[in-house]
Amino acid sequence: MKKIVFSILITALSVQAYSQGEINGKYKEVKPKTPQSQEVTPPKETPPPSDPTLPKDPVVLKINPEELFKNNAFYKREANVEGIFYRRNEYLGGYITNSSTSTVRYRDAAFVDGDKIRVWLNEKVIEPEVNLVGEFQGFKITLEKGMNKIDFEALNEGSASPNTAEFQVFDDNGKVVKASQWNVGTGYKATIILYKE
Repeated sequence: MKKIVFSILITALSVQAYSQGEINGKYKEVKPKTPQSQEVTPPKETPPPSDPTLPKDPVVLKINPEELFKNNAFYKREANVEGIFYRRNEYLGGYITNSSTSTVRYRDAAFVDGDKIRVWLNEKVIEPEVNLVGEFQGFKITLEKGMNKIDFEALNEGSASPNTAEFQVFDDNGKVVKASQWNVGTGYKATIILYKE
């Protein structure tokens, strides 16, 4: 057994010594076929044209979400569960518009897992139960002067928590006012505000 281990050790050392000699011995640099010193001039920067027809960002309405969600009769209190961030109401933003109508569309954001929602407009139910599917569905509302508050209440969380949805809000010209997602737990609401001037 000792002879076998000794012969393997001698063979390994001789192969190592032979390969080291080859590397240190005859090294030839391989030259590139094309010369490296080609001068490249960068393209000139031109500012984008100032086109007055480009859509402007919507004017954001300043609202404190803590003040908005302090009505405990309408909004469920936040659950302080470590590591779970969707057991709370979610403020999706407030926007000022001149539109007389608005179209709101929504669908399941992840995979279709049975999420259900209830839709409120100014704390009145307009859609009692909606099953979120893969295609967009929604409604059109006539905006009242002043604040128009839309709440999406999660009736469940489907087979995969939380209740997730992608939504889009359009003005009466078909321009997107807001497009985003919500992630809320059962009983919590995602809220967007449209303020008509």
